Amino acid sequence: MKLEGKSLKRDFLKFIFPSIAAQWVFALYTMVDGIFVARGVSEIALTAVNISMPYIMAMYAISILFAVGTSTVVAIMLGENRGKRANEVFSQNIFLLTVFSVIITVIVMLNLRRIAVFLGATDVNIQYVMDYLKGIVPFSGLFILSYSFETLIKTDGFPKMATLIVTAGSLINVVLDYIMVMKLHMGIGGAAYATGIAHVALIAMYLLHFCGKKGVIKFVRFHIDLKLIWREIKNGIPSAITELSPGLIIFLFNQAILRYLNEDALVSYTIISYVNSLAVMTMVGIAQGYQPLISYYFGKSRMDKCGKLFRYGIAAVIVSSILFTIPCLTGTEFIVHLFLESDKGALFTYSVTVFRIFALSFLLSGYNVVIGAYFTAVERPVAATVISFSRGMVMLIVSLMTLTALFGGAGIWWCPLVSEICSLIITLIFLIPYLRSHPFRR
Repeated sequence: MKLEGKSLKRDFLKFIFPSIAAQWVFALYTMVDGIFVARGVSEIALTAVNISMPYIMAMYAISILFAVGTSTVVAIMLGENRGKRANEVFSQNIFLLTVFSVIITVIVMLNLRRIAVFLGATDVNIQYVMDYLKGIVPFSGLFILSYSFETLIKTDGFPKMATLIVTAGSLINVVLDYIMVMKLHMGIGGAAYATGIAHVALIAMYLLHFCGKKGVIKFVRFHIDLKLIWREIKNGIPSAITELSPGLIIFLFNQAILRYLNEDALVSYTIISYVNSLAVMTMVGIAQGYQPLISYYFGKSRMDKCGKLFRYGIAAVIVSSILFTIPCLTGTEFIVHLFLESDKGALFTYSVTVFRIFALSFLLSGYNVVIGAYFTAVERPVAATVISFSRGMVMLIVSLMTLTALFGGAGIWWCPLVSEICSLIITLIFLIPYLRSHPFRR
């Protein structure tokens, strides 16, 4: 079984590096989308992409709800040497996601304008938002399926292949962005079509793997098992909340900015949200990378190895948070300049200032994500769900409401740091008793 090698540390690195790389590639080509739109269309169009982003994040959250839950169950079953049953779980997951994809696409296409207004479109940018959604929504099912396939191909023991496939899809997206936006002048709709077509290529590459002979996980006949579906959902809810969190942050921040600041500040936040996505994706990459390994050894009742993997995960977060935050604090002007010309004056200066405040939250964001993923991997969904729900929603909303009430628009930019601190306290409330009552021994 490819989840078990000669060295646990080597296996950990083998899984997290491709997982982080895959997350980075996704975040980077989303950022490239924004750069092309900002340079090839307008700054207003850039804010429209940002306003639409929570919808895309919601699609990924639906995918990850089932993908991580399925991955956890499949990895445990593989650890228990129940390969046939693992294949049935996998096949049922893909079938359910396909059905949900069709339903969601039809509903959203019939209510496109309402969705745009709900997401925060204004009179200034609503046409841009509508044009982007018209291009993206028909591909909703591919967003959902592609992320699920990416998660499960790693559980199948092929993390490098997952990275190669995501990278190939990203390169296709970038090339199509350049052609459709910069050369054919198809506007913001061209950027949306480029992303959708790239996901067609992604699905084709994933299917080549799962329909081929290399992997362990295969498509097989199955019967709908409602009890199993609920087990997957319970295990997947924490990761779905984590995945939905960036989209929720964007949605809430957009609303707060329009209320307390102005539409120019939306441009600043759009730039920040791209980099924030990259930071969060790094931590999610660590979490998703080590999750199948922990589940596998949990299925084998090897808690000593689960403990080592947990420590490796925390060490990876410490290193990543420092290496990520320092460049964001010292290279802020360069990052902002990717999206805005320096001659934008006050908008450029303001964007640099608030970016540095926001970047402080990157130091703490990984601990809650990685510890929550550990609880998911050992099937402790209550702890994992509370941690993810706290970080992704409750503390975020409470912090945003409190800080804006006290400091107005200036409080918006400090909200992520305060939210992460409060969430970490809740995480420790669950972690400390667990470590005392479940020592990592064989």
